[in-house]
Amino acid sequence: MADGGAPADRRATDLVVPVKELVRAKTRLAAASAAVAVDPRSAHADLALALATDTLAAVLASSVGRLAVVTSEPRLTTGVAPPGVGTDPRVELVADPGRGLDAAIRAGIEHLGRFPVGVLLADLPALRPEELDDALAAARVALRTAPAAFVADHTGEGTALLVAGPGFAPRFGPRSAAAHAAAGAVALGGDWPGLRHDVDVPGDLDEVRALGVGPATRAWPGLGTLAAGCR
Repeated sequence: MADGGAPADRRATDLVVPVKELVRAKTRLAAASAAVAVDPRSAHADLALALATDTLAAVLASSVGRLAVVTSEPRLTTGVAPPGVGTDPRVELVADPGRGLDAAIRAGIEHLGRFPVGVLLADLPALRPEELDDALAAARVALRTAPAAFVADHTGEGTALLVAGPGFAPRFGPRSAAAHAAAGAVALGGDWPGLRHDVDVPGDLDEVRALGVGPATRAWPGLGTLAAGCR
C-alpha cells in the first residue's frame, strides 16, 4: 500500500466524474427516500443531485485541471445546477453514451485525451478539496512505478478514486478495489475520510453527516430523518 505521505507532486490532474440520470442514480437509497417524502421519485432525484453537487463543488475547490462531467441528466446539462458546472472554465460536459458506468468513464477519458487522468464518482458529499489534492499528489508519485493508483472506499471493496496512466482500463463495479489491484493499480493509504466515504445505502448518510457534508446534502429535507432511522 502506498504511503499517503509521499513527497508532494501537485501538478494539475484532469478528472472524470460520471453522473447518472438522477432518477436512476443511487437506487439503494430509493426506498429510504420513499419513507420521508410525499413524492419519493422527486425526493430521490433531489438527494442524488445534492450528493453530486457537493462532490463537484469540492472538486472545483481543489487544484484539479480539466473536469469532464459525463452525464445526460437534464438538470446538469442545462448548466443550471449544480452551481459552477455551467460557469467554471475547467468543466466540460460530455454526453453519457448510455452503456454503463465504465463506458461513461471511457467517454470522459477519451474526451480529455491526456494522462494521468483521475476518475471520481459523484457520491462523496463529505469530500474536502485538500483530501483530493493530497490523494492526487500521492497518486502521481505512485504512477512513477505503477500503471495506476486508487483509493478504496470506506468498506474496502469499492473504489473512491482511480488515477490511471495510458492503457489502464477502469474496472468500476462490485469489488472494484480488488479488480483494480489485480490489474496492477497501487492502493493509496492516506487518511482521507471524506474521500473514502461514499453514499450507497441509508446508513452511509449517518456516517457522512458525522464527517460534515456539503451544503446541498445538508439542505436535503430528509437527511435528518434518514440518518436518525439508521441508528
